[in-house]
Amino acid sequence: MNRPLLTILAICFALCSFAQKNKAFPELSGITVEGKAVTLPATSKGKYTLVGIAFSKKAEEDLTSWMDPMMNTFRPGTKKTNVLIPEYDVNMYFVPMFTGLNKAAAATAMKKAKESLDKRLHQHVVFYKGDMDNYKDPLQLKDKDVPYFFVLDPEGNIVLSLSGKYTDEKMESIEEILE
Repeated sequence: MNRPLLTILAICFALCSFAQKNKAFPELSGITVEGKAVTLPATSKGKYTLVGIAFSKKAEEDLTSWMDPMMNTFRPGTKKTNVLIPEYDVNMYFVPMFTGLNKAAAATAMKKAKESLDKRLHQHVVFYKGDMDNYKDPLQLKDKDVPYFFVLDPEGNIVLSLSGKYTDEKMESIEEILE
């Protein structure tokens, strides 16, 4: 009795995961916690890139559930000593988006992030301050209360999109693309 429901849910997940597949990621510019300018996907061309986006406080909380697992899995800038663990050469960005009236809070949030975030994350957290119009429809950002994650190929095209809190299954789907 539950089997048809599970099948429908699996199909919906698959369709949602590839909704924007092979579409170019729209240009997004921001400043890292370190103060460096980043423009996606241009900054990341030539490598696979992981981009997490949040445009509400609730979504930002769920976005942080991805940070440690992604840093531990992809270990940017570190050589792995265990040959059984794949070595990934990817760019990784977490983007809190400050739009509308929230733009005024961006500077305070960046200062707080600089003080409270693990220093390993400073180069990976990019603050965007601007308008949502260029992102909401092209990236299918329907629910402001959940984070969205995109895997971009070396040319800046979306090859996988996910949303919500971190799960091992979502991480496995990202790793499958990168292997």
